[in-house]
Amino acid sequence: MRTITHWINGETVAGSDTIEVFNPATDTAVATVPMADPATVEQALQAAATAAPGWAETTLSRRVQPLYRLRELLHKHRSELATMISEEHGKTLDDAAGEVGRGIEAVELACGGPALSHGMTSLQTGPGINTKSVAHPLGVVVGITPFNFPIMIGLMQASVAIAAGNCFIWKPSEQAPGVSVRVAELFAEAGLPAGVMTVLHGRQEVSEALIDSPISQAVAFVGSTPVAHSVYKRASEAGIRAQALGGAKNHMIVMPDADPDVVADQLTSSSFGAAGQRCMAISVAVVVGPDAGPLLEKLKPRAEEVVLGAGHVDGTEVGPVVTRAAQQRIRKAVADSIAGGATAVVDRSAEDPEGFENGYFVGPTILTDVTTDSPAYTEELFGPVLVVLRVDTLDEALELVENHHYGNGASIFTRSGAAADEFERRISAGMVGVNVAIPVPVAAYAVQGWKQSAFGNTGLNNSGWAFYTKPKFVTSRWDSVAGQDFGFRPN
Repeated sequence: MRTITHWINGETVAGSDTIEVFNPATDTAVATVPMADPATVEQALQAAATAAPGWAETTLSRRVQPLYRLRELLHKHRSELATMISEEHGKTLDDAAGEVGRGIEAVELACGGPALSHGMTSLQTGPGINTKSVAHPLGVVVGITPFNFPIMIGLMQASVAIAAGNCFIWKPSEQAPGVSVRVAELFAEAGLPAGVMTVLHGRQEVSEALIDSPISQAVAFVGSTPVAHSVYKRASEAGIRAQALGGAKNHMIVMPDADPDVVADQLTSSSFGAAGQRCMAISVAVVVGPDAGPLLEKLKPRAEEVVLGAGHVDGTEVGPVVTRAAQQRIRKAVADSIAGGATAVVDRSAEDPEGFENGYFVGPTILTDVTTDSPAYTEELFGPVLVVLRVDTLDEALELVENHHYGNGASIFTRSGAAADEFERRISAGMVGVNVAIPVPVAAYAVQGWKQSAFGNTGLNNSGWAFYTKPKFVTSRWDSVAGQDFGFRPN
């Protein structure tokens, strides 16, 4: 069994209050991880605070040198990192390797820090007067990351924060914590000074202590909407800036002209991949037209043929959900929906793959005849459950998305440029796909939801430069001006 530690001031730090980390495919403990006590939290904060002034004064080009080297180390250790993610999260090795690749994209973005974290200058804003803006680091910032992307989200946050001149304290999910410490070790190997990257494990009280500390200047969070709202509110009360990304119920609108085989393939991958535990998974398909039957006929055999199993086993397409509690919650939601009148086109929710009967598995499930006030439609189940609805027009489909309280992502599948254009213009979601089932933009853009999917007006990746810096506006004049003028006149 592995022993996971904190990472403070460039060193591993053990703790006495430990919990076990389980492999969700086997229900066996694979590691122990310490839960930080108040003294350890303060130790982490002080180490970051001590390192912050020197790192902020480090030149832009020198700040990004460790990121260039980290990029190469992540490539070198990609298989190792993917194996660790799969063991703690349950996703397949291929999916985990893809997550590492997305994290590397975030590092590559941050390597462009010297060109991206700049201000602007305007000449002659008045007679002999120039005005400029400059971007200052915040100091010590906190990142609280979810179990479902244990390396990608942390790298999206940390890479930009560090390149912008901040010290970063990473509080990962205790359900999949191991890879965060490995990243910190690789950062150190890449030459990042001690204290600039910290990893601190803990429960809710650790997150709250980090937010409440006067040392912390910002917090970035990704998780469920109730917790995102709580984090945002707490940060506001503490007087620090916050971005808090929450839950989702992503819709795919399927137009009558869409290729049904393509749609069925894309829905199967998006809805059931990673056991439905992606923030951008499609969980509602809205079929526009007189009959959803043709699409369901395509979806049904695909859902039935998905290979359920442990993530490390060759041929596995969908692994387990992350905990026993999640498994029981999703299975109950499916059973309650069926009891409430929903029709199960496919119900593999109670399936346990042979040889892994103790794991936390939920098989692909497709529900129809679900009402829009049903929890199966309104709530984020975060499992491999797809709801299929039918409407008559694109207007009705857009209204469904508009009226849902989540607005993380949405997609349309169509061959019509006019329908796609109207969808892009009217859809109420932050990340939008046209014939793309998981429309997460590349790192040069932002990861950002709308409505109850996000609190705060900035997102991850490229929009992080504004979040992790504070602007200063300088008005200067160098010619000597004599005389007094008590008026307030335009420049």
